[in-house]
Amino acid sequence: MSQINPTIFREYDIRGRVDKDLNEETVKIIGQGFGTFLDQKNIREVVVGYDAREYSERLKNFFVSGLVSTGVNITDVGMTLTPILYFAQYHLKIKGVAMVTASHNPNGWSGFKLGYGFSTTLLPEGIEELRQIIERGDFIQRVGQIKKYEKINEDYKNYVLKKIKIKRPLKVVVDAGNGTAGPIVPPILKEAGCEVIEQYCDLDFSFPHHEPNPTLVASLEALARKVREVKADLGMAFDGDGDRLGCVDENGEPVWPDQILILLSRLVLKKRPGAKIVFDVKSTRALAEDIKAHGGVPVMWKVGHSYIKQKAQEVDAALAGERSGHIFFREDYYSYDDAIYAALKLLEYLSEEKKKISELVAPARRYVNSPNWHVDCPDEIKYQIIEKLTKDFEEEFGKEKLITINGVRVEFDDGWGLVRASSNLPVLVLGFEATNEKRMREIEEIFRKKLERYPQIGKKWRSG
Repeated sequence: MSQINPTIFREYDIRGRVDKDLNEETVKIIGQGFGTFLDQKNIREVVVGYDAREYSERLKNFFVSGLVSTGVNITDVGMTLTPILYFAQYHLKIKGVAMVTASHNPNGWSGFKLGYGFSTTLLPEGIEELRQIIERGDFIQRVGQIKKYEKINEDYKNYVLKKIKIKRPLKVVVDAGNGTAGPIVPPILKEAGCEVIEQYCDLDFSFPHHEPNPTLVASLEALARKVREVKADLGMAFDGDGDRLGCVDENGEPVWPDQILILLSRLVLKKRPGAKIVFDVKSTRALAEDIKAHGGVPVMWKVGHSYIKQKAQEVDAALAGERSGHIFFREDYYSYDDAIYAALKLLEYLSEEKKKISELVAPARRYVNSPNWHVDCPDEIKYQIIEKLTKDFEEEFGKEKLITINGVRVEFDDGWGLVRASSNLPVLVLGFEATNEKRMREIEEIFRKKLERYPQIGKKWRSG
């Protein structure tokens, strides 16, 4: 596997730079590896889709050429969003799935989200198994078939709209960051009964305004300006492949995804009292408090859509989500992460209430949250750095103050701080929360001083 950069094999997907890490030869090999992987699972069919970046269809074709050479039969649904491709698995009754996407990564990146079961994508052990197959290069050699299915986006729209009831008109700004959600999401929200103002919904692979990442400060600021300008009820931002949601309220203030989860938890708990709600270690303390207050059971788990999805299935949660914007409905839905469906359910909840979204989320705002901070750290050492930082924090604050299910989260009486290794980029991810701005900055400073001990870590912090 000397020609393949081993760092493209992330915790739960594959990501790398186009032409450098992902070229015709390497992508074909990944397809051959995945086909061989599937053969060992007795799976012979795969549904394949790709996002709207200029190189995605080309990479899809390379991947498919490798995949079909292992005897896999392929249904190509064309340009779509990741959650719609997951829907296609159920709709077309096909267990195997492969999405060619860089998600929210900058232009020039691409990758693969792979799975071999319904609402199941590869976890670290699956990625490692695939990597070893590729390293050995002993691929199955058969001849599969390729067919196209060109109406999956329409099928998905018809399906989800039957599950949504918008009880009063709402004005919503949709910002797709010039990503794939642009031509797909607004028509669905319009047909659901909303007035939709589109912003950056035309496709432009250079992402001239901001990257299609709904947790970026620049993304939310652009959304906020438009919401205030048109006096909308709220604004919604979608990432590059439509599986992550961000929001601002009617005043343009961020409604972070863990705060969105608070509102959606209330909606779900009305129908399923006592249900479990799974969320990641980056989530606000207010989420667990609100779930308990509404009769639910909070379950904290690792960051990562595959981890959250697996945990939600394991504990039979009604709903799950993470602060990056992945939200999974398991109550009367298929349990994969779907920003479109989550947006529709949020709009349904708001249409039932007689309050503005700022009023509904107000209890969660008793805490002050930082954005997600990214600090450069080489892929090769980032996990070792986290181990060392965990020991540093344990020595200073004691083991009982630490949550170490993913990175290290240090709990204080009036807040917390978290540092973990990104699974997708060569960075460390940090986040902070406290009862006031001053205390949040104090906790942040504790972490800054710890990171300064390691010269391999970058000095510049940026929101990500």
